[in-house]
Amino acid sequence: MNDSPQVTHQNSEIPEQVDALHGPILATFFRYLIPSLIGLLAMTSATLVDGLFIGNFVGVRALAAVNLLIPIMSILFGVGIMLATGGSVRGGKYLGERDTAAASAIFSKSLIAATVYGAVMLSLGLIFETTLFEALGASPDLFPLMSEYYRIVLPFMIAQMLSVVLYFFIKLDGHPLLTAMALVAGSLLNIALDYWFIVVNNWGLYGAGLATGLSQFASLAIYGGYFFSKKRTLHFSLRQSRWLEVFQAAYNGLSEFINNISAGILAAIFNWMLIQRAGVDGVAAITVVNYLLMIGYMAFFAIGDSCQVMTSQNYGAKNARRMNKFLRLAGWLALSLSLIFITVLLSQNEALILLFVDDNDSEKTIALAQVFVTYLWPTFIFVGINIILSSYLTAIHLAFQSGVVALLRSLVLPVVLLLAFYPLFDDFRFILALPTAEALTFFLAAAYFIRYRPKRMVG
Repeated sequence: MNDSPQVTHQNSEIPEQVDALHGPILATFFRYLIPSLIGLLAMTSATLVDGLFIGNFVGVRALAAVNLLIPIMSILFGVGIMLATGGSVRGGKYLGERDTAAASAIFSKSLIAATVYGAVMLSLGLIFETTLFEALGASPDLFPLMSEYYRIVLPFMIAQMLSVVLYFFIKLDGHPLLTAMALVAGSLLNIALDYWFIVVNNWGLYGAGLATGLSQFASLAIYGGYFFSKKRTLHFSLRQSRWLEVFQAAYNGLSEFINNISAGILAAIFNWMLIQRAGVDGVAAITVVNYLLMIGYMAFFAIGDSCQVMTSQNYGAKNARRMNKFLRLAGWLALSLSLIFITVLLSQNEALILLFVDDNDSEKTIALAQVFVTYLWPTFIFVGINIILSSYLTAIHLAFQSGVVALLRSLVLPVVLLLAFYPLFDDFRFILALPTAEALTFFLAAAYFIRYRPKRMVG
């Protein structure tokens, strides 16, 4: 049974701003990349500022508590990311085929499904709070700090799910600047509220969580402007059929789902190992290092997202030549940024670490963070290319292959190598499992690309 609707011609008017199919390669790519990069970096900066305020005004134990919650949040948001990514990829294929009715239908169904999912997870997350904390291996003395943040962030989950879906689809429809504005507005509000709640009012983790939650509404308000645009292609409707398509589309976002839940599972294992070797200071130190790595990762995800938009539409239009050009440009950008990030991380690591912790009472945390950086910097050699290749496989609807790449780099290889290295080394060299996993994944991702290169897929 064919799971794609027949291509229609009554709804084939695609606005000029959707230029992935015909625009100049460099200008078109950067037209999508720059707003995406600004938006994601703005979102990252809000997270970094969260860390700055929490580390300097609440304490390293609070930093550790937030990090211990990452596995839960990663798994909860994993399905939302899968719905958004898979749905937008299918929508991109429909736009490439000039079937705007089908693209609007998957847009509507993705929004509805994300809302229902968010409501269900909110209820379950609150009911099983203590059980989840225990499963993470956190010590009971950290439960109050974890609960303080968790209980205020979770109720905003529906708003966050809607923001994720709107981000992917609005950018797909040729409005990357609007998505960037939404992310920037949310980030600026988050930063302002962080200062007001944490520094001025001394609300601690409760204030940090409240700032994060309320900032979602700034993004949603700007996304709402899309529905009043005369240039939009996608239209929302509650009346939908063929709901099975939501699950079929979500399957194509499997790699992004795997990335998210794998990050959660890996963080849980990693945190447990660090607690055994260094206690709460170890968890706080890796939290600081994660903040430093986050900017690089967001840059690579922005490149991957932009490349995915370009290649998915040109895949639908069967234009292998343009697909190759966009992929080549994305690859060179990723390699160039990798070199920059490695240089900064190795030359300025102490100054960067001191931004997040008070050097008067966190000497152990600072020392551990510097050690962790020396083991983790090689990750940047491969991670950018791996993300781009995984995004490409998703864009051409090879969900299984994309999922394999994501599963290997995010979960299977890191966990296997961590379990192998942990008893082998009595210090922190087990952290080398992470860059080693990225390096091994690269060879498989490259093999997949050679096998499923654009010319072969559309020829």
